[in-house]
Amino acid sequence: DKIEYTPVLASSALGGRTTTSTFVLEQPRCAFTTMQDRAIIWLVVAVPDAVPDFNNSVGPGTPERAFQGFPTNASAYMTLNTTLLNYPCPTSPGDITVLRVGSETSCAKDESRPTCNGPLPGPGPYRVKFLALEGSEPVAETAWSEPITLRTAQSSNLIPMTDGRHSAGMVALTSILSILFAILLAGLVAMLVFWGSDACGGSSTFSKPEAVTVQRYNTHHVYDQPAARL
Repeated sequence: DKIEYTPVLASSALGGRTTTSTFVLEQPRCAFTTMQDRAIIWLVVAVPDAVPDFNNSVGPGTPERAFQGFPTNASAYMTLNTTLLNYPCPTSPGDITVLRVGSETSCAKDESRPTCNGPLPGPGPYRVKFLALEGSEPVAETAWSEPITLRTAQSSNLIPMTDGRHSAGMVALTSILSILFAILLAGLVAMLVFWGSDACGGSSTFSKPEAVTVQRYNTHHVYDQPAARL
C-alpha cells in the first residue's frame, strides 16, 4: 500500500539537522496506522538515480542493500528497522520524535552488519522513504523524500574573515606587530633608565653646602658702677 506520507527533515530549530555525514528526520508518527503490529518498518536510503527503478522485493541485509557497499556497489541500503510500537500515535509530551541517520560509526566497515546506520559517505544528495515488511513481503511504503544534501567541510583558506574571525595571515601580521611594539617599548624604557641615571650622576657636581661658622664672642662683664656721688 502507498501511504500518503513524505519523510521530511526535522525542524530547522533543531541543532545539527544536517552535518557532513548525518541528517535528522522526523519519525513517521501516525503514518502506518492501518498496519499490523508485527510488521517491521525500515528506512531506505538511496541515491536519486535509484529511485525510479527501486525494487521493494530486495530485502534488507542482501548485498544490493548493504550499507558497506553504498553507494558504489549498492545504490540503496536499509536501516533503522523498528516496529509500529516505536512510532506511537498521537505523540506524548516529551517524546523523542526524530531519527538521526548516519550516527553509528562502530559498524561502518563491519560486513556482518549490513543494516548498519553508518555515516553517509559524502554530501549526497540522498532520498529516503519508509518501507514496511511482514517477513520478506512489502506491505506498505511512504513516498520518497525530496533530495537531502549534507554540509560540506570548508577549507580554512576559504573561511571569510567576518564576524570576528581572522585568517592565518592576519594572525601572523598581528603577532609581528606585537613583537615590534614590545621591542620599541623596551628601547624606550632603556633610554629613560639611562637618562635617569645620568641625571643622578650629575647631581654629584653640586657643591656641598658651606658649614655655618659661629664666632665666639667674649662676654664683657659689666661691673656695678658706684653710685654717683652728690
